[in-house]
Amino acid sequence: MNNFVFLNGDFIPFEDAHLSIYDHGFMYGDGAFEGIRAYNGEVFRLKDHVHRLYNACKALWINMPYGEDVFAENMKKLVKMNEVKDAYIRVTVSRGVSLGLDPKKIKCDPTVVISTSQLALYPESAYQNGLDVVTVATRVAAPDILEPRIKSTGKYVANIQAKMEANFVGAGEGLMLTPNGYVAECTGDNIFFVKDGEVCTPAAFLGILEGITRKTVLEILDAQGIKVKQGTFTRFDLYTADEAFLTGTAAEVIPMVQLDGRPIADGKPGPLTLDTLKRFREFTQKWRN
Repeated sequence: MNNFVFLNGDFIPFEDAHLSIYDHGFMYGDGAFEGIRAYNGEVFRLKDHVHRLYNACKALWINMPYGEDVFAENMKKLVKMNEVKDAYIRVTVSRGVSLGLDPKKIKCDPTVVISTSQLALYPESAYQNGLDVVTVATRVAAPDILEPRIKSTGKYVANIQAKMEANFVGAGEGLMLTPNGYVAECTGDNIFFVKDGEVCTPAAFLGILEGITRKTVLEILDAQGIKVKQGTFTRFDLYTADEAFLTGTAAEVIPMVQLDGRPIADGKPGPLTLDTLKRFREFTQKWRN
């Protein structure tokens, strides 16, 4: 699965891939990343992921040594070299190598790594029965502190802490709120819910990551004539919802059946959730770049 790795312009054996101990990503979390899926040997929404990565690098003032098309071709080549069919692809970019915080001391190109592996967040039973979710104390950062549309490595320390909080109480996921108490996202997933026939999801300006899977689900629903309300919501809206589900590259589409000990509706995956999961899986199997 991970026979070869793309590292700084070269395709090398996995066991030969090494980074400097002074890499800014390792020392300071100074970089950006993407998690991407491959289905049937095709990189799912490749251009969307690469474009989001390059936008993040631009916002972070990290100058990539080649354009988006070249980057995308390198990823496709790695998938082919590793004979990948269904896999998780991890892309990480750091500012480069230099001891010290000041970026002006970095005299080299960014560190760029692409690898392929397997990642299954949840067993199939979780897709059939749904997840129990708890609200965690760790909040998402406000946009005036950390821009949420930048998928930066350093930002995810908060998500990891939030995930640990959920793990401590045996929950499947942790719900993160904004500093003002509005529903934002889970540690690695976006949130959708249904109330009185209306599908809702937190708006991007609240500090959520605009997920690629979230975008795909919005397109799937729109193709059925189902409009989605993007706005501000509190936990009350989730407590009283008719059904809810989470979306993410690793999780795909997974039902959310309980929040903070309160069953959502009857505590079982809802019909729109199960239909969206089915349509999403069909969509990925037909994907071609």
